[in-house]
Amino acid sequence: MAENSLSFWKKVFRTSVVILIITAFLVLTYFILVWTDLWDKFNSVEKLRLFILDLGFWGRITFVFLQFLQVTFVPIPSTILTIAGSIIYGPFQGGLLSLSGILLGSVVAFMLGRAFGRKLVSFMVGKDTCEKWVKFLSKAKYAFFFMMLLPMFPDDILCLVAGVTDMSWQFFVVTNLLTRPVGVFVTSYLGSGEVIPYQGWGLVVWAIILTMAIVVMWLATKYEKQIEQFFVKMFKKKTK
Repeated sequence: MAENSLSFWKKVFRTSVVILIITAFLVLTYFILVWTDLWDKFNSVEKLRLFILDLGFWGRITFVFLQFLQVTFVPIPSTILTIAGSIIYGPFQGGLLSLSGILLGSVVAFMLGRAFGRKLVSFMVGKDTCEKWVKFLSKAKYAFFFMMLLPMFPDDILCLVAGVTDMSWQFFVVTNLLTRPVGVFVTSYLGSGEVIPYQGWGLVVWAIILTMAIVVMWLATKYEKQIEQFFVKMFKKKTK
């Protein structure tokens, strides 16, 4: 009994220390972003572009680090970052830089979930969100692959929560290597303005894309439970 009690308090202490460190990191990061006025720049592609360009050589490293942060600790709009990268460095190089930061962040997110369990994940994303996706992925693990491809699912949260499930490292890494580049490069090439320009006929196409995106997000929100149940049923049959 004494050994079990000691082991329990060791886990509590370790989890508390990790939570304190992450909280301190988040607070420090937030104040740095506010102090440097970078927080306001995340809502504007042009402001973000100018900020990164002003960094010169360190711009690429900073950009990769920002993509890493948006996956793991800071709610930075990933689409704005990816588009800014494609405008600054071109769609291919910008896409590679975005992909580097996103893949690194995904692995770290999974590692945090695997190492520290539900308490930490619940702290970072909320208890209800954590329990909801843990329950879902436990029933339909292979749905994770398709969910990482589709834009209506919270990719970054799923990576963190996946670490709490019995999902293997191999499956997680392979899934990210196959799915992440699709979303990143589609956003990068479309956002660069090379495929669909931000003028003339391109404005009409962008209006249609934006409308479709809003409709898809609305449908995904309205029929969220039905979509989840569909994936669960489909992959239960596959696994059987």
